[in-house]
Amino acid sequence: MAIQSALIVKERFIKTRLTIGTRGSALALTQTHWVADRIRRRYPDMEIAVVTIKTKGDIMQDVSLVKIGGKGVFVKEIEEALLRGDVDIAVHSMKDVPAELPEGLHIGVIPEREDPRDVLISRDNRKIESLPRGARIGTGSLRRGMQLRNLMQDVQIVPLRGNLDTRIRKIESEGLDGVIVAAAGIRRMGWMDRISQFIPPEVMLPAVGQGALGIEMRAGDTDLLEMLAFLNHPATSMEIGAERSFLYRLGGGCQLPIAGHAKIRGDELTLRGLVGSPNGRAMIADEVRGKPSEYRPLGTMLAEGILSRGGQAMIDQAYQAGGGSDAC
Repeated sequence: MAIQSALIVKERFIKTRLTIGTRGSALALTQTHWVADRIRRRYPDMEIAVVTIKTKGDIMQDVSLVKIGGKGVFVKEIEEALLRGDVDIAVHSMKDVPAELPEGLHIGVIPEREDPRDVLISRDNRKIESLPRGARIGTGSLRRGMQLRNLMQDVQIVPLRGNLDTRIRKIESEGLDGVIVAAAGIRRMGWMDRISQFIPPEVMLPAVGQGALGIEMRAGDTDLLEMLAFLNHPATSMEIGAERSFLYRLGGGCQLPIAGHAKIRGDELTLRGLVGSPNGRAMIADEVRGKPSEYRPLGTMLAEGILSRGGQAMIDQAYQAGGGSDAC
């Protein structure tokens, strides 16, 4: 019966054209073509077009994410194209996707996650423990900056924006000792030789959704969802679902350092999360464990525990300063 259903889906879509929306950065295009290639393998007669869409976050690269509206600045224009019907699906880095989606859209498919860790790319290939006192480290992430200060009390955080290759080049152009970026992007671009050190999640907790891709689509496109279901990775979907449930309970914005990472091992899901103060000097961390099928309640439980231990006061302070909270 399942084989017959798959054949019906393939027959229904075999002569259609699928349009995929994406940002125009080298990494975004690499990720989107990875998805497109797998769809072509499954449906070789399908015509697939990739449409690049400039987002506010791509255009305003000289302004911090906090000032221009948080992580939603990387997806808003693409979501508007989806809602208009200009594109059929969109491929996002899940760490760029806000906790709350526009009405009529949903993340229908989440492929298997890449490496969720952060990495250090440094001058002279140094590790964190061998960086000089007062090292100048580049990152545009409050989350990374806060955790880095907990590792190196005298570190100088240099704010960075721009595409992945732009940030790496600033080691030389701005005389940095190193930059902290996501391992997944480096792996997808084939730049493994540039990595000086992988930073374990126990040392630097990743952003919510880091390392995972999400395929966003219109809620009513059930045939399309069925057609692309082969790309979905159930364990990754539950892990990301737990992290996003945690983030959703905390709220939105980009003015507060937040991290969240879930991992399924056997029949248990472990979810770790943290919230930092707006100045990054205080941090509340916790973890919960439970059945993978209970990923949403686990995310809510973790958030409520952190909120009750002082996280709510941190979020209130961030709102009073003109923003919300997020996993940037």
